[in-house]
Amino acid sequence: MASESSIDLLVVEDDDQFREMSTEWMRRKGHRVQSAANAQEALKHCERQAFDVIIADMNMPGLSGLELLQRLKADGVESEVIILTGQATVQTAVEAMKLGACDYLTKPFPLSELEHRCRQAAERGQLRRENANLKTIISLHRPTSRMIGGSAPMKELFRLIERVGPTDKTVLIQGESGTGKELVARAIQKASLRAEKPFVTINCAALPEQLVESELFGHEKGSFTGAVATKPGLFEVADGGTLFIDEIGELPGSLQPKLLRVLEDGSMRRVGSALERRVNVRIIAATNRHLEQEVQSNRFREDLYYRINVLSLNLPPLRERAEDISLLIKHFLPQDWQITDGASEALSHYRWPGNVRQLSNVIERATILADDQLVTLDDLPREVLEAKSAHSAPEAAPLDCASIAKSVEPDEGHTSLASIERAHVLDVLNSCHGNKARAARALGIHRRKLYRLLERFSPGDLADENTADVGT
Repeated sequence: MASESSIDLLVVEDDDQFREMSTEWMRRKGHRVQSAANAQEALKHCERQAFDVIIADMNMPGLSGLELLQRLKADGVESEVIILTGQATVQTAVEAMKLGACDYLTKPFPLSELEHRCRQAAERGQLRRENANLKTIISLHRPTSRMIGGSAPMKELFRLIERVGPTDKTVLIQGESGTGKELVARAIQKASLRAEKPFVTINCAALPEQLVESELFGHEKGSFTGAVATKPGLFEVADGGTLFIDEIGELPGSLQPKLLRVLEDGSMRRVGSALERRVNVRIIAATNRHLEQEVQSNRFREDLYYRINVLSLNLPPLRERAEDISLLIKHFLPQDWQITDGASEALSHYRWPGNVRQLSNVIERATILADDQLVTLDDLPREVLEAKSAHSAPEAAPLDCASIAKSVEPDEGHTSLASIERAHVLDVLNSCHGNKARAARALGIHRRKLYRLLERFSPGDLADENTADVGT
């Protein structure tokens, strides 16, 4: 990756004196320089190493500078190319630009001018790559939520994020599924010196082995079935920024040495390529597995474990921070929605094996089932209600539908449409043990309509406290 102080350069020039002089000049300026006497040598260099800028003479024996340019573009070499010539014409300049040259320089020229053009070319190349990577990042972007919590475990986690973020070290986040590991990773990145750089994510458990390798390291065209075009990997997309590797415990054993190599010195190769590339990426990894046990079982490399476990954060499960549940409920509920005390109590007593993700899903389900923007016990899943019943009594005594039905039972021989409707409604209500919300859904009517029917059927009984609606 090019920077203001150092560029990876390849000088391709058949004039020995000029090649040696320009190479030495550029090295004195702090650049990393390779040289080639002809186009064939240059192509061999490009098979082994990636260059920011290639300086190529127009007229060389064998392949000319323009022919070299064509080969480089056909091979997918991403270097910027500056063409040099001693016999400049408008036609050759236009031809060079059409073939993909970024600049065109006529001999003789000061070497300081050549270095200036190289810096400009490297900056254009970096900008082009960043634009391409930005498109990839946008396509991978998912809306995220902020971290919620005021409990002691969460306060400690927030403190650690503030300390870990600016260090630029590799971080391992451990915790059960649904605890919010990606949110923590994003918080670390936001607190880091790379906050304005790319944040790229991959879930190793969501892809087959070959695709994980291709996604991480990229691939060359034709390197495997379906590789119809060259594609940079997420390490390249995240260059200068942060790569979040979720479920790293699922990373195939064959890929663990390649990841270790990147962590050690930033070196990587695309699938199907012998070209060594270097990236500058901070790694944040996450897992719900016990990696120490995976190491002992020889399913995870010990050296890789120690490399990613430089700094470790352990996320508390939701059951260990129950005081945060009310905050999370308020966060997940749509604006202007309410929840009854009984429903809130039930959510607080549940153990949450799926943690915050499960709570979010339960709240979303409840808002779909609820009436009048009010979440009640009846809108919660059975497993939550069973946990609640083990801790406390129901919110209200059930409606004594049998006594109501008896008091309004029609006289024999005088059955009317109204009495049939009344008997049916009360029968359904009785089968629902007095739970009006459940009875209303069984009848296919809104709860308010059920209230009006019951008031018409038996206003005296509805005035009694036993007619309180279960779940409201």
